[in-house]
Amino acid sequence: MLNESELYQMIHSPEESWRLEKTIGLKDTTKFGEAICSFANDLPDEGMPGYLLIGVDKHNKIAGMQLDESIEQNLLDFSKDGRIIPAPVIMTKLFHLVEGDVCVAKVLPSTHTPLRFNGKICVRKGPRKDYANEQEEKILIEKRNRFGHTFDIQPCLNATLEDVDTKSFSLLYLPLAIDSETLEVNHRPMELQMSSLQFYSSRHHVPTHAGIIMLAYKPTHFIPGAAIQYVKFDGQEIFADDVVEKLFDQNMLKQLDYIRDFIKLNIVKSYLPELGSAYEYNYPARALEELIFNAIIHNDYTVNAPIKIYEFQDRIEITNNGGLYGNATQNFPYNTDYRNPIIASAAKVLGFVNRFGVGVQRAIAELQKNGNPTPEFITDQAGKFVVKVWAKK
Repeated sequence: MLNESELYQMIHSPEESWRLEKTIGLKDTTKFGEAICSFANDLPDEGMPGYLLIGVDKHNKIAGMQLDESIEQNLLDFSKDGRIIPAPVIMTKLFHLVEGDVCVAKVLPSTHTPLRFNGKICVRKGPRKDYANEQEEKILIEKRNRFGHTFDIQPCLNATLEDVDTKSFSLLYLPLAIDSETLEVNHRPMELQMSSLQFYSSRHHVPTHAGIIMLAYKPTHFIPGAAIQYVKFDGQEIFADDVVEKLFDQNMLKQLDYIRDFIKLNIVKSYLPELGSAYEYNYPARALEELIFNAIIHNDYTVNAPIKIYEFQDRIEITNNGGLYGNATQNFPYNTDYRNPIIASAAKVLGFVNRFGVGVQRAIAELQKNGNPTPEFITDQAGKFVVKVWAKK
């Protein structure tokens, strides 16, 4: 992050550029979002961060504003609340200078381009913000292909476009992911539309693993671990007889809805503790949804075993392949990172994730509100992540 001397140098630079924007507006969140998205897309491909300076006017003068930590939180929200997908990396710092306060947002260039703000690809063309045209979108896609290291963005080399449900992609997913104005003039081929949303590899001319998990008619034909196994046991141990077993092996576009319905119809039970009292529940449905969706987003799909949901008489255990990932290994669950950023973004587009990085905290709060014991997170077992949710007694 900048020091005070570097900040003054940036403030007094003669004009804005593709890496710098200055503003005194505090309520124009659209301007903030467009600037952050543009910096993260890094159209010039120079691999350098962009800076948004709040508290500096168009004449390069510090405006004498009084700012507090709330402006930093407002800026950091753009990395969590899904207005920008995939999520950008933002760092903030508040400077209390003699002439007034200045808040700096430092935005790192993303390796998962193109990023969209409210469905639009924002880019910087010199000092001016704009929306990407078709050729610029292709540039961002190719840039992503160079850096695409996560499993979900890599090509599924033994699949073809015929293996994915392009009709559902067009009718169900696109209207949620792309703004309506862009869709109205969208005459691009299917491959480019899917590639722009990181479901297709334009370099290899095949769907990505995210495209298979999200849209394939039969994802497990290509990725055996793209399934969820539910087993209900007649007891409190795994060696007890199982009384119900179900496999969810649909694509994610269908699977998330099926899981949500299954939880409400088959796992959550209501009861009256005493006559005339209000209904109580063994588990809050929202907590189970959050934890299962978290397992889907963070699962290691290079492992062939499915995600497991085991229901015992006294608890539910949810297990996904792969332990804590990246920054999440420190200060869990308050730090977050994404093993599958494209799948996480898709879950946000579909409305199954409200904010990035808070699903586990939300689940804990829902369990506490319902009167369930605190869940147990097992993070020290190699190659898997387990959460035990205890039924309300």
